[in-house]
Amino acid sequence: MTIAARLDDTAVPELVLTGSGPRPDSAALVGRRARVDARVSGDGTTWTVRFPLEAARWGGAPRPLPTGDYALELIAAGGEGLAVAAEVPDTMTATLRAGLHSGILRVRPPIDPAYETGEGQAALERRYATRPQGLENAVFFESFSGLGASCNPRAIDRELARVAPGVTRYWSVVDLSVEVPEGAIAVVEGSPSWWRARGAARLLVVNDWLRRRYERRRGQVVLQTWHGTPLKRLALHRPGFDPRRMLAVVRESRRWDVLLAQNAFGERVMRKAYAFLRRPVWVEGYPRNDAVVSAAPGPLRAALGIAADERVILYAPTWRDDREEMVDHLDPARLAADTGAVVLVRGHSRTLLPGRDVRGARVLDVTTYPDMSDLLVVADTLVTDYSSVMFDFTATGKPIHFFTPDLEHYREDLRGFYFDLAAHAPGPLSTTQDELTATLADDSIAAEYAQQYARWQSRFNARDDGHAAERVVARILDQGFVDRA
Repeated sequence: MTIAARLDDTAVPELVLTGSGPRPDSAALVGRRARVDARVSGDGTTWTVRFPLEAARWGGAPRPLPTGDYALELIAAGGEGLAVAAEVPDTMTATLRAGLHSGILRVRPPIDPAYETGEGQAALERRYATRPQGLENAVFFESFSGLGASCNPRAIDRELARVAPGVTRYWSVVDLSVEVPEGAIAVVEGSPSWWRARGAARLLVVNDWLRRRYERRRGQVVLQTWHGTPLKRLALHRPGFDPRRMLAVVRESRRWDVLLAQNAFGERVMRKAYAFLRRPVWVEGYPRNDAVVSAAPGPLRAALGIAADERVILYAPTWRDDREEMVDHLDPARLAADTGAVVLVRGHSRTLLPGRDVRGARVLDVTTYPDMSDLLVVADTLVTDYSSVMFDFTATGKPIHFFTPDLEHYREDLRGFYFDLAAHAPGPLSTTQDELTATLADDSIAAEYAQQYARWQSRFNARDDGHAAERVVARILDQGFVDRA
């Protein structure tokens, strides 16, 4: 059997295979976080297989494939896999760059390879970081290093678009699989347009470290929203003395003009952890939690294919410094079977690229779902460990359970905590899955933790009232970071 391959750069780029002999029964491109099933046509003598290089998830419109490697699976009628020896050199389209090599389709962002070199990036930095032109009435948004358009920056974007529609909004993305808010402009990290936007915008709104040797231009303002009230020690407070890390932390925090905190506790910790001592911290609650306390779960459940009367447990562990992929202490399929619930699995942003989707009956991996806030609305119960999501979910008043089999290792060896979780947690801590299942079935748990839950909310959720984005954007406009018109 002879199989030829090519990449068609049409309105929707396609990988096209053509061959002779028995027609394949099915074909797919299988990646860690996305899958594309092909269209197979032909009369059995000659045939064609077309893989559109885009995928739709979570009820949205099709988007270009996320960056990554995709195994080419070509299956004959009898279930036998067909080897594809044909090669396709890397081809650039408007939305991605892809090539087929040894049965693997490698998808990359649509950036000219000349710009990916150190010399190419340095040239772009010099071109745009020192440009003599004035600044643009624009905001440059980035969330989790461009892996999504989410979190506090997204909520601020939505409010800014509502009250100041004349402001241009750029979103930094790792590739064009990331859907940005309506009316915003996606700029792929490392591209000329990305360097230009970051150098031209008057305001940068980010929720993590700035990268690629960012140097603030005169007149630019950086609003660091961060991405959670910290339980685990961070930055200068991390265990172990590392002078290089300490220098990097101080250099990073000097790039910020304003820091956003969810609560007074977060303000105190972040000021010291990042040596952010003399510049303003806005304690306004988290804009991302506006939807958590006000959105209705019905439409969001329907988008995920979950019935209104089904119990939903969201399992959202944090990442570990000593491993790349999500922890595997808990078996989500077993949890779903033991509780009768639908189990949503949400990995941390740091485990998105190296990890792969968890599968199982009544288990839905939502690591790639665009907005965590929606998942907090959908969930009836949260199961987490040391993730800052605990401080967001308690704004809802819904029950929270902690699954902490490695508590001592995490506290003593990996990170350490700012306070004793066991003493103050607004829900029970379990160290085995059987124990967790039992606490999830115990109807008396809510009453047992009611007072502790209320104290927690008073301490951490006092400003999560559904209006945080309004307050933050009002301060942005009042201080002239961008102009309303």
